[in-house]
Amino acid sequence: METEKQLIEEFQQGERMAGRRLYERYGGRLMAICMRYMANGEEARDVLQDAFLKILTSIGRFEYRGEGSLQAWMSKITVNEALGHLGQQGMLRIADELPADMADDDEPPERIPPDVLTRMISELPAGYRTVLNLFVFEQVPHKEIARRLGITESTSGSQYNRAKKILAQKIKEYIKQGYQ
Repeated sequence: METEKQLIEEFQQGERMAGRRLYERYGGRLMAICMRYMANGEEARDVLQDAFLKILTSIGRFEYRGEGSLQAWMSKITVNEALGHLGQQGMLRIADELPADMADDDEPPERIPPDVLTRMISELPAGYRTVLNLFVFEQVPHKEIARRLGITESTSGSQYNRAKKILAQKIKEYIKQGYQ
């Protein structure tokens, strides 16, 4: 398999199939990011398409910093596209209340199939889902999340905690149903 550096150089030199190989190599990972942020597959595909267009048109400005830097750069663009899409669609609302039946002591088990966990995350309200994704998967601190989303740092923290509680409840229900 060619390295990231080779792939970038081929793309920048006009190699027609390099863009396709770029998509084949990273499209699945980027789609997984989109699925974590968007409520459904159609929206996720739209975001992936927009992100990939932005990646292909701006790859000339990408600075290679070692193996893995291309994937990190592409992931960041994809997250930003997802956030932009949520904002443009008015879908990024910050929720204020937890459902009444939420228990404070629920802790999710360590092993839940990734596709089930992704589905559970996609079912969260957009604000909860977005903060959870940024904090857990992108490792963005609450201060930066607050700046990017136009909320307070404490709101970011509370959205994260509420998302965890809802996920814990979903996981608890999933386990009760016998992993169906």
